[in-house]
Amino acid sequence: AIRAAYALKMAAADPSKFRIAVADSEHSSARKYQGLKPDGIPWEFDVCELNHFAPTTYTAVIREAAAAGYDVLILDSLSHAWDGLGGALDQIDKKSSSGGNSFTAWKDVTPQHREMIEAMLAADLHIIGTMRTKTEFVLEEQENSKGKKVMIPKRIGMAAVQRAGMEYEFD
Repeated sequence: AIRAAYALKMAAADPSKFRIAVADSEHSSARKYQGLKPDGIPWEFDVCELNHFAPTTYTAVIREAAAAGYDVLILDSLSHAWDGLGGALDQIDKKSSSGGNSFTAWKDVTPQHREMIEAMLAADLHIIGTMRTKTEFVLEEQENSKGKKVMIPKRIGMAAVQRAGMEYEFD
């Protein structure tokens, strides 16, 4: 939900200039921010709540938002198009478990994902995409209060939960 708040803060800088839509795959979390005024400016936006996360669903939402004249579309979270109900990996799993081959299943899923990216790039509106991150822990050397060096685990974000290279599709 915190990702959506940051995206809304960016999008709602001047609500008199922008019509904002949020495609919410986070179980209605965007509605928590409707009308809030953290900087004195109320966050006003329309919400499309997603319950199926196929890349084709995202493609349709992007195209519909552009056709409806929105200036900004927030995709919260774009990670679900990869790893969510009906997302790319879910489709691969279903095709593999029904007697198919995961390698050949990609021939159907990859074009969906590419079309979603193309819809994002071609859309006549600003798109802000939030993505979850894969996390790992690393040991970091620090000095404790007695001056002794100790190893402390530190959580770090490694990569977006999305197809490799997705972060490069944004400008």
